[in-house]
Amino acid sequence: MWKLYDELIEEIPSDITVDNITVGLSWTAVAAGKYLGAAMTVREQGLDLEGLGSRRGQPLKYLASLSKSWNFTEASIGVAAINAYFNNKDTWKNTAAAGQMPWKIVSSENAFDAYGQTVTGKRVAVIGHFHQLEKYLTGAQEVCVLERRPTGGDYPDSACEYLLPQQDFVFITGATLVNKTLPRLLELSKNAKVVLVGPSSPMTPILFSHGVEEISGFMVGSSQALMDSVSIAGHKAFFQCGERVRMLRKSDPAEMGSAEVKQQ
Repeated sequence: MWKLYDELIEEIPSDITVDNITVGLSWTAVAAGKYLGAAMTVREQGLDLEGLGSRRGQPLKYLASLSKSWNFTEASIGVAAINAYFNNKDTWKNTAAAGQMPWKIVSSENAFDAYGQTVTGKRVAVIGHFHQLEKYLTGAQEVCVLERRPTGGDYPDSACEYLLPQQDFVFITGATLVNKTLPRLLELSKNAKVVLVGPSSPMTPILFSHGVEEISGFMVGSSQALMDSVSIAGHKAFFQCGERVRMLRKSDPAEMGSAEVKQQ
């Protein structure tokens, strides 16, 4: 079950050092020079911030290994560290330069908007109740929302064992990487087109070999803006510190390995 985590961690160079870590109520952020990443703060065990300051100056790769921790505050830091490396233009360019990869980058479009027409008449499951989700995917035959803390018409997350194998499309929050449910969710969704969604999502083709077809993540533009937005816990402020970016898996060799961020 740790294969995905180990592959992500192994890819990160050992010589990148962490400058700053901020754990907020909603988001956790890691800065390491030009590498900036965020992840949802998973607070199921409360916020344990003991020793946080001592982690500054540690290798980014070591911090990324905390993604395997069962202390979810540490795991949030670990996933933010993973995203700091992978959600970066230079990383994408280096990956593309190493050989053709089945992906391209596009930007400035919400993943749910992008699939608004594609899911018409299809069965759709969404892991995580995303902000204003109700206005998206309205043409789907059925939309099942699964949540750890369900509200309204949400299903409890334990329903995944019964619902996911029946779906045509499954959208999964990247925060499942923090709470360790992602590997099992991908197994259950093997008959569906899977899109990993949200700022907690590492934007790397490594995920394509684990059943993900598309990654809709977030690329941070400014270290100070990121840390400030995490501290105030504002949804709008957070998304103003970077841009949404989609990484699409492609089978056409002419489209492979395009690391340039293009406007759709």
